[in-house]
Amino acid sequence: MILRPLYRAFWPRSIGDAACFFLIAVGVPLTYIFQVTVVMPELHDVGSFWYTTIWLAGIFLVFNITSNLMACMLVDTSIKMHILKPPLEPHLLKRWHMCDICQALVPPRSWHCETCDVCVLKRNHHCRFTCCCIGHYNFRYFFYFLFYMGLGALYVVINASIYLWYLHADYYWRPYTLVTILVPAISLTVHASWENFYLVIYELNILAFAMSTLLLIFHRPIFQRGAVMKERSSNAYNLGLRGNIEMVLGKRMYWTWLSPFVRSELPHDGVNWLPLTKEE
Repeated sequence: MILRPLYRAFWPRSIGDAACFFLIAVGVPLTYIFQVTVVMPELHDVGSFWYTTIWLAGIFLVFNITSNLMACMLVDTSIKMHILKPPLEPHLLKRWHMCDICQALVPPRSWHCETCDVCVLKRNHHCRFTCCCIGHYNFRYFFYFLFYMGLGALYVVINASIYLWYLHADYYWRPYTLVTILVPAISLTVHASWENFYLVIYELNILAFAMSTLLLIFHRPIFQRGAVMKERSSNAYNLGLRGNIEMVLGKRMYWTWLSPFVRSELPHDGVNWLPLTKEE
């Protein structure tokens, strides 16, 4: 595994990348503080069994959201960080192609990213939230980032719904609440208050849950087929469900959910791919 230099990993390549990353970098810690200091003390006695259990679960979720995000950004899956030598075997060499922008011969399933300005091994797509391309070596971290982001956002929405609509129904069940939800920026400008700020955090978590869930649903058939976005309808590299999962999560896939620091070697180097069918 090769890591990017820090100045490259954490330097957004576009305004869109910067805005999306800023939203995650600010939203996740603010949400955690909101849960621990505002919501949880009203749902459970501080220091009780359930308070401690839920607090530890929150720590686990925040750790996996942030650490998988960082791992996704740091792990380099581009061709520039690998010594690529075209194979001598004709049946392998004919599958390589010339990238006109990189001016280099690149392996099959490697495509150029205009935002990153580099070819990426087994490139799936460019992710705005991680400010980098998702490819062969960092797809695992992208998957777990989405999974734990969706799980964490759902956890927050459920707890915050009880806090807002049940414990403080006398304040939030009113027409002005709808204005705050629909136009939060204007509402916070005209009437800045902690109550309105809590609504904004609540709304952001609804959006985070919806986006994470939709992205997981969108990538599910790709994941199951062992494909990438450009091969979405292809079964050319389909190794079966277990083989496809192992190709993303690695040989120790049953333990990778614990942390991105769990080492799980991938069964392929991401370079010389041979299709299993005649679709290509």
